[in-house]
Amino acid sequence: MASSMQPDTGATADSGTTEARGERRYGTELALELLVHGVGGTTPQEMLDDPSVVRIAGDDTAGIHRRREDAEAESRPADYRDRPVPEAYCWSNLTSGNGARALWLVLLPFMVANLAHWMRPASLGHTTAVRTYGVLVRLVALSLTVLLVAAACEVALDLTAWQCAGVEACASGRSWLGFLSPERGGWWSQPGRRLALAALVPTGLTGLLWWLSHRTWSAYESQPPVRRPVGEEDPEAAARPALCLPGFWYGRRLVARLRAAHTAAGFLTVAAALAAAATRYDRKPGGSAWLDAVGWALEVTLVASGAFVVWVVCSRGRSESAPDDRMDRAIVRALPGAALVVLAVAVLHAAWSRPGWRSSGWLPGDETFAVLALVQGTLVLAIGVTAWWLGRSAADDRTALGGLGGAACAMVACALGGLMSGGVSQRVADWLDGTGIPGPPVVLSWQAAMIPVLLLVLAALAGSFAVRTWRTARREAPAVRAGHPGEPEDTSRTLRIAVTLAAARLTDYAPWFVGTFAAATLLLGGGAITGAWATHQEPGQAAEGTPGLMAAGAQLAQALGSWLIGVAFILLIASGRRAYRDPSARRTIGILWDVGTFWPRAAHPFAPPCYAERAVPDLTWRMATWTQCTGGRLVISGHSQGSVLAAAVVWQLAPHTRRRVALLTYGSPLERLYGRWFPAYFGRGPLRALHSEVHYWRNLWRRTDPIGGPVMPVDAADPEVDRAPLQDPLAYGRTLEHPLPAPILGHGDYQADPAFAEERAGLLARLPDVPLQRSVLAAGPVRAARGGPPGKGV
Repeated sequence: MASSMQPDTGATADSGTTEARGERRYGTELALELLVHGVGGTTPQEMLDDPSVVRIAGDDTAGIHRRREDAEAESRPADYRDRPVPEAYCWSNLTSGNGARALWLVLLPFMVANLAHWMRPASLGHTTAVRTYGVLVRLVALSLTVLLVAAACEVALDLTAWQCAGVEACASGRSWLGFLSPERGGWWSQPGRRLALAALVPTGLTGLLWWLSHRTWSAYESQPPVRRPVGEEDPEAAARPALCLPGFWYGRRLVARLRAAHTAAGFLTVAAALAAAATRYDRKPGGSAWLDAVGWALEVTLVASGAFVVWVVCSRGRSESAPDDRMDRAIVRALPGAALVVLAVAVLHAAWSRPGWRSSGWLPGDETFAVLALVQGTLVLAIGVTAWWLGRSAADDRTALGGLGGAACAMVACALGGLMSGGVSQRVADWLDGTGIPGPPVVLSWQAAMIPVLLLVLAALAGSFAVRTWRTARREAPAVRAGHPGEPEDTSRTLRIAVTLAAARLTDYAPWFVGTFAAATLLLGGGAITGAWATHQEPGQAAEGTPGLMAAGAQLAQALGSWLIGVAFILLIASGRRAYRDPSARRTIGILWDVGTFWPRAAHPFAPPCYAERAVPDLTWRMATWTQCTGGRLVISGHSQGSVLAAAVVWQLAPHTRRRVALLTYGSPLERLYGRWFPAYFGRGPLRALHSEVHYWRNLWRRTDPIGGPVMPVDAADPEVDRAPLQDPLAYGRTLEHPLPAPILGHGDYQADPAFAEERAGLLARLPDVPLQRSVLAAGPVRAARGGPPGKGV
């Protein structure tokens, strides 16, 4: 039964069957156009240009749709002799359909860290360096989990339970904290017991992250890929691009393993915060000897457990050569449970009665944030060195930042993590301000003071881009006018087109912006750590006694930075709240997930899930089963991010299926964005390999498009794949065909251009007449072709 659910991968039928003689069951004219939309989400009605559509396969999350009149097209092939059957794959709900997905904004640093894993430069050999790169990125991801839980500990344990609840002026003004006040003399008044109670917050956060990861893992990573029968595996798969590998879109094992490790790291972080406070008191003169002994044992256990977590993260990467169904059950089940037991012991140890214990100052362990920042900076530098070493063997001048894009992206992830942790700490501290508490650790104030400096650097860079864009527009204006001879001059129209052309080129300057941000963040972060450790004071206090301008600048930077980091955090929460309630806002934020969650979760298990691990199998199954059942020709038509999905799907198809398939891409970021930022997977080598395997591929692009471009650039676009840039706008002024001013289309409405229908028809005409292979879905071929379950009608 299991084998009957798999698309045929090339086996021949018995010699006496109709299929073996190469006869088509439903006619040779049938053709299908499979449309895949891009970022931002598009409804099936818009994709098919028809208000009446039906879903023929899939569910509310992702599905195949057709016009109602085309639902039974396979039973009427003669009606489609001169046109393909259009159907649309709508996947937007994978990233923006559910209101809870708005909460993914909190997971933004994790997503960016995961992107860094896939930005590895292309390399020839260097297996050890490739593995080292992956290990370093996974360690950065682990540090971000620890940072998030540490921020929750800072708010709940330090600011609330240790500082505010320990000061009568702070606790008395808040009824919900009154029972923790030492002046009340209640059972909860001892610092250890207050900390034990507050530990529920970071523990609950860690549990929530585990639950979200497990829930999305069940829905995304556990989607079964198309498997080829034993004996029919591709012997050359290992030599082809990585996206061809059968197990590339099946990260079930690694995500489960990383989820266990990160969950354990979160629990151990909370346990360490409790143990640090309790053991420091026990080691003072007059402390309990047996509690001190338990504290030593607990700390040794924490160090050993932490080392084991690091080993779990480092010891295994992705297995892509074949779908890996194995599960490291001992680690997946036992590791989080063991860490939870250690946390329970730490809670019990901290809550043990210590009548003379009083809280003051900062919670012991406040240097954690500085240590984490130092570790993250060191790891980012190591990633940069490794990437430089890898890139030497396959240098490509098109690669973003010379192959250092992964290191820059990892630095951005750390900066976002610091922004969120510092933002929530600063806001809670401001809320509790004026009650005699010291506030968050000094290093957070130093980091906040660096934000205005960073913004000045970025503002100067943005200003230079604006000047360059204006100069480019001025240079483009004569060419724009010369391209429309004989038409009346319209200066404002010419300038609008020229500015659009110039602005479209800003995408090519993105590496400069990201690289500058990452470098400035690394340097300023190092300065913040140095200032905090050298002075043990906030910047404004440390600058006292310096020349007046310097002291005023330090105070201004600290105040402005604290305000900015708080505002940024509030805006993040407000955006998430609005997106949760408003579907249109959710679709806008979903654009971020459309781009950022294309890649599997190879580094951080708490990142938003990879929608391609659902979409790629969906499309692969659809294309393989439809071609087998009908013997028809198929054009997969992808716009923007949909073209990236289409390319990934074509790579996964069996060779005999690819012979029936043509690829039409438009507004495609395959080379312009993915080829430059992810060179190991979409660089020149992989795209040339795709061109050699897909003999019928055409790409449409415009010079006004800020995202799409040629997909096969060498020194110029490859004429076999890339059509010459489409005219945009279609008309300069008013004409008989365009009595109203034609809009500047940029990245949208490619299907409105006559070139689209021309190229689609050309691809279908060039597809060869290949005999129909035996269908393993013979029990119900017509229904399966229309999207129903194989082997039975619906």
